[in-house]
Amino acid sequence: MRAVTPQPPLVPPAAAKPRSSFHQILSNAGILLGGKAVNAVMGLATVALAARALGVEVFGVFVLIHAYIQTVGEIAKFQSWQALLNYGTAPFTEKRFAPFHRVLRFSLLLDGISGLTGIVVALAGVLLIGGGLGWPASEQAAVALYAFSIFFNVSATPIGALRLVNRFDLMAAESSLESLIRLIGAGLAWWLGAGLHVFLMIWFLARFVAFLFLFGAAAWMLQKKHALSGFRWRFAGTWTEGMPGIWPFVWSTNLNTTLGLAFTHLGTLMVGALLGATDAALYRIAKQLADAVAKPAKLIVPALYPELARLAMNPDRAALRKLVRQLALAAGGVATGLLVLVALFGGALLSVLIGPEFIAAKPVMLWLLTGAVISIWAVPLEPLLMSTGSATAAFWLRLVVTVFYIPLLYWMIVTQALHGAGVAAVIGAALMLLGQVWLVRRWFGQKHRAV
Repeated sequence: MRAVTPQPPLVPPAAAKPRSSFHQILSNAGILLGGKAVNAVMGLATVALAARALGVEVFGVFVLIHAYIQTVGEIAKFQSWQALLNYGTAPFTEKRFAPFHRVLRFSLLLDGISGLTGIVVALAGVLLIGGGLGWPASEQAAVALYAFSIFFNVSATPIGALRLVNRFDLMAAESSLESLIRLIGAGLAWWLGAGLHVFLMIWFLARFVAFLFLFGAAAWMLQKKHALSGFRWRFAGTWTEGMPGIWPFVWSTNLNTTLGLAFTHLGTLMVGALLGATDAALYRIAKQLADAVAKPAKLIVPALYPELARLAMNPDRAALRKLVRQLALAAGGVATGLLVLVALFGGALLSVLIGPEFIAAKPVMLWLLTGAVISIWAVPLEPLLMSTGSATAAFWLRLVVTVFYIPLLYWMIVTQALHGAGVAAVIGAALMLLGQVWLVRRWFGQKHRAV
């Protein structure tokens, strides 16, 4: 009998090394950055065209109207995408689509209610306090019509769905589409010598088209995953069946985001109300440029939530700590480098892009960018708190800082004019960073003692 030569055991090919959360986040952020880099260029060009077409004072009126509508819309809007990720990630991953549909229905319901509520509140505000927000009484009707764009700003559910399936490229495409429509429209309006109302129409149209694209893309991706099979709009049982604690969660995330508006649109509105439309225009230009410079680092945030939602399902304290440290260093380092460049070349940038009459915005731009850089060092902290059951603590921190910041902002503007608005932004950002560091360290300490 012939001897059988023993064969070496079959060794399965080595599986590809799974990507770390840090690299997955940077990969998704890189996809967004590709779109946002283009958007930043288009956004600056659009603002330059609008500013040159309208002049400093009318441009100030335009940014005050837009800031008012954005503020009301953000106040009314629930961050339903966070609920979709926190409550929908597990059933979606496990292909349990019936409970996933319950979360999806709830999220869509919140979006619809938010949009309608925002329109009603904005219209009431135009009638009651519109005259004190820096725009002429003759523009009240235009503001009222523009308020209907709030409904198309409420797109949290499709954003959550695309984050859930890691299709950040489609989110970037939606943002680029809106920026492109604004740029083309602003170019035509500048060439034709159009006025304020035409620019408001262009911004409305751009948001509407982007809204349709985003919903269509999200529905398409969920359908490809068979996650919409059997979906029904009707609720079976209560709205929140199978989602314990979702109401406190969505209220805390909504209020937390609402409080965050104090550091975004409120500054523009308060400058306009206290100093007038011209200073509001300078402030808005400064903030636009500061935000554009800080944008690359901030892109980590939307890429961060899905990974944290997955890690939080089976928390690994060491992995989370390492991830937070890596992201803070990466984002903060990039932002700090950009701040140095703007300090050196910011005046020339304003003169070339917007016009010599806007060079006066450089000092406040540097203060606003410094505040943004401080916030960027804290980029991973709030998402970590939101994803690990500390949303309420994050809300109370933001509430305390905001209660301090709003009167500080008012006092600084009254006493130091436009310059004071930038200083207040830096103080507010520093307080928020210190508070978030304390909360995160406390959370890690609690976990450590529990192990």
